[in-house]
Amino acid sequence: MEQALRTPRTAHTARPVTSASGRYVRLGTASMLSTPDGPFINLARLNFSKYAQRPTLAKALFEYIFHHENDVRNALELAALATEACQFKDWWWKVQLGKCYYRLGLYREAEQQFKSALKQQEMVDTYLYLSKVYARLDQPLAAVEVYKQGLEKYSGETALLTGIARIYEGLNDLPNATKFYKDVLHYDNTHVEAIACIATNYFYSDQPEIALRFYRRLLQMGVYNTELFNNLGLCCFYAQQYDMTLNCFERAVALSSEDPATADVWYNVGHVALGIGDMNLAYQCFRLAITFNNDHAEAYNNLGVLELRKGHFEQARSFFQSAQMLASHTYEPFYNFAALCDQVGDLQSSYNAVKKSFDNYPDHCDSKELFTQLKKHFSLL
Repeated sequence: MEQALRTPRTAHTARPVTSASGRYVRLGTASMLSTPDGPFINLARLNFSKYAQRPTLAKALFEYIFHHENDVRNALELAALATEACQFKDWWWKVQLGKCYYRLGLYREAEQQFKSALKQQEMVDTYLYLSKVYARLDQPLAAVEVYKQGLEKYSGETALLTGIARIYEGLNDLPNATKFYKDVLHYDNTHVEAIACIATNYFYSDQPEIALRFYRRLLQMGVYNTELFNNLGLCCFYAQQYDMTLNCFERAVALSSEDPATADVWYNVGHVALGIGDMNLAYQCFRLAITFNNDHAEAYNNLGVLELRKGHFEQARSFFQSAQMLASHTYEPFYNFAALCDQVGDLQSSYNAVKKSFDNYPDHCDSKELFTQLKKHFSLL
């Protein structure tokens, strides 16, 4: 590109090429030249107004500034000037303006640009970006409505169907999410995300055998990572295929290159150990989990339970308190701590803990029972 920029160009005139004409042309393109140790294009020297008048060059320059340099403000300036230059008739520039506003957190301005672009040209990407804006504005139903409008124009578009499924999954509406993921597989039967999400839904619906079929499908497609073997190991265990369980977890540990993923694998191996009654192995696995991830609240909670079974009340109390600090949204550490305090006679601490457990999960039967028991006890005092 540098050679092309240095070459004398006289395309706009019929005069012969001379060194003088080359020098004059180079003066105009000097701002686009790169230096050996500097950036490819020095954005500080560019006159955006000049480049905005040349649509083809402006679009390539915008892509470079936005995607390569990640300079959103300069990209926004170029997009605004180019939109004015084309008299607000080019939908592409409106989409780019919307992307810049979205990156800057100006969601309402981005919404206006995407809506204006859709009036001129209905494109799948524009529907996707507009839905992302509504999702960031915490308007999931509006985002779903935009996706459905896009499906009216582009029926069977997997990106739009996947977007709807993700919204429903975020709303914890798993039946609707699974329905749309199945629609995705109807049009694209190799869609990894849809297969994995449907498998997860079957697993948590107490159908590990069906989940196992979906995860095996991913394995046949060439997906080969820690998370897949971890899920395969869990499915094999709950489907009572014990011969495959530890093999899957061994591969998961071997493939793992990130500590949080390794911690999750060891945590699940600990659950398998609990299932077969090997408490010592379970204890070691949970210890390994917090070694790889010191913020693994579930492992702390389970270690507390194991210590409580051994009669080590102080160690159990410490583990439960660590789990409470790391995962204040869960109910298990609070209930376990309340049961421990009730067992040692610290009724006030037990009442406070079981109340938090009850607030986090009002339908937990054991929390209800302990809460009622403690209320009755305090009412008699």
